[in-house]
Amino acid sequence: MNAHLPNSEKSPCVSRRSWLTATSTHLAAGLTTGLATQPFLRAETAQPARVGSVIYIFLSGGLGQQDSFDMKPDAPLEIRGEFDPIATQTPGLQICEHLPLLAQRSDLWTVVRSMSHPYNEHSQGHMAMLSGRTPLPVGFNPSLPKPTDHPSIAALMGTLLPERNGLPSSVVLPEKLIHRTGRVIPGQFAGAMGSQRDPWVLAASRFNAKSYGAWPEYEFHHQRGQEQTADLKYRTPGLALPEGLTDDHFENRLQLLSMFEQRNLALGKLEETEPFSRYRERAISMLGDGRLKKLFDIHSAAPEELDRYGKNSFGWSLLLSRRLVEAGVGFVQVNLGNNETWDTHGNAFPNLKNYLMPPMDRAVAALLDDLQQTGLLESTLVVMAGEFGRTPSVFGLPAAYALPGRDHWGTAQSVLLAGSGFGGGQTIGSTDRHGGQPTADRKTPENLAATMYSALGLSKNVLWHDLQERPMSLYNADPITA
Repeated sequence: MNAHLPNSEKSPCVSRRSWLTATSTHLAAGLTTGLATQPFLRAETAQPARVGSVIYIFLSGGLGQQDSFDMKPDAPLEIRGEFDPIATQTPGLQICEHLPLLAQRSDLWTVVRSMSHPYNEHSQGHMAMLSGRTPLPVGFNPSLPKPTDHPSIAALMGTLLPERNGLPSSVVLPEKLIHRTGRVIPGQFAGAMGSQRDPWVLAASRFNAKSYGAWPEYEFHHQRGQEQTADLKYRTPGLALPEGLTDDHFENRLQLLSMFEQRNLALGKLEETEPFSRYRERAISMLGDGRLKKLFDIHSAAPEELDRYGKNSFGWSLLLSRRLVEAGVGFVQVNLGNNETWDTHGNAFPNLKNYLMPPMDRAVAALLDDLQQTGLLESTLVVMAGEFGRTPSVFGLPAAYALPGRDHWGTAQSVLLAGSGFGGGQTIGSTDRHGGQPTADRKTPENLAATMYSALGLSKNVLWHDLQERPMSLYNADPITA
């Protein structure tokens, strides 16, 4: 990016960064009236300044609670599975033996063992857990996102939170959630707010139907074992001008763009182009800020830092999420695996042991360590959940899998909460002796979403508006309290 920058010490020319800053400010000033009229940004009361951040780690496919944070070692073998519990730093609290780093850091997190909703189908579970709404939207189609869907939490936060430092207020990474058949899973988008409010997806990799795990270190296929897909590359935004586009050319284009903006403003056409203008301004700002290029360039991080997080898609994604929060992004959703990676119908125990839990344990532990060390854990809520849990019983599908696993189970799952007041190895809620039914303090997707909104400092009076300008309450339940 800096290859074409003029040397300010040798040239009287204004630097591109200065020009971009001035141009972006000028364009933003011209857009103030248009933005104020947009129905999506209104609330019943003034929105408070954001007081925190949220990192939502999403395990698409569903992690079994009995195999992770709600183990049942005294249950029969067909219930408890193959894993043994280990002690954590919290007396009396045990978790899976294949999560040793999180066990050592139990003072930093809380586990909610009673998260529950009524759906055992992937798309329905995604819709509930990604939108924070249990009732399915009218006309819901599990195979197709629709404009009548509930907006995702990521989309809502992208609309309601203020942007800082030239970055979006909400980011999803490293990719959209897509089934191996190419079906885009609903629940990830803006839905009733309109597609122009879809969350900003930092697409660090292209879709690959064979990819399930933390590639390239822990790449696997649920049925075939380890996979090798050399075409997968983890690419973050390259904030550099195209080769051959000089500073002068770029500045001339911005000047021409500004002229068109002023013409549209004079003709009263600003509102029609507002969404495009907003995205364009963001792109201009990002190109003009050399700090952002460094922020996204995770591959140049110190070797010891990369080793702590893991040199794989899980580690790179959580390292980038920490950097984004440090840079001022309010909400970051990190999809730890595409293609319903955690859907362990069969071969569950070797896949969890060898491919899924080690990179997740490592990366989440590194994230918590860094947030704590920098003091950000007090103001950053880290959430880890999937679309549902897994059945209490272990079963086999010999026609498809060599070894047994667990089926979908929306009635109970364990959710990890860290930071923002959650810590000390606490447990919230409980399940029966088989881990299948909540027995105390049942929580819902609405409670989880409200917990995120509260951590971000959003008032219970805040509303969002759909395309028909109908006001909708952001909160649909009370937050979970530590």
